[in-house]
Amino acid sequence: MSQTHAPPRLDPLVEEGLWSLQQLEAFLACLSPAQYRHPFDAAGGQTLGRHLRHILDHYQALLEGIGAGRVDYESRSRDPRLERDPQQALARLAEIRRGLARLTEPSATGLSLTYPVAEGSVSQSLATSLARELAFLTSHTVHHMALLGLLAERLGVVLPKDFGVHPSTLRHWDREAEALSRSLPLGA
Repeated sequence: MSQTHAPPRLDPLVEEGLWSLQQLEAFLACLSPAQYRHPFDAAGGQTLGRHLRHILDHYQALLEGIGAGRVDYESRSRDPRLERDPQQALARLAEIRRGLARLTEPSATGLSLTYPVAEGSVSQSLATSLARELAFLTSHTVHHMALLGLLAERLGVVLPKDFGVHPSTLRHWDREAEALSRSLPLGA
């Protein structure tokens, strides 16, 4: 007898993505254009703008791929204006947040991920789901936010303690704090 499983709810996954994107929006608001474009390596490849553009490209690839039923992160747009102009990045960030906020129901149709396995045109099509891709994007975003935080720190930018920390780690910290407060004697 086969069991059918209800698709995962998207609300918490969308909320995690939106939370990360809101943090990025606040981050962008505190940067000058010079800080946004500041090169951290001799070749100029490591900038806050490039990391941010990379994050936005991935979300854009998902949102564009949903309608086609196929997500391809390899062929994302890589719009160079997003890595040079923080205002362009803020505008794209707002578009992506609106697109994510509209995702309320898991897709009844399957979603596939185009994954390159070799140089050139060799790729595999992997079965995936919108829920799985939203979870991936949160982890991917938080990973790059941690890098952004380290780079921004070198410019003297002060960020909140939870910037670049995965929601699962924040939940763990909350559980630890709650357990500690329960173990303390009253009035301590």
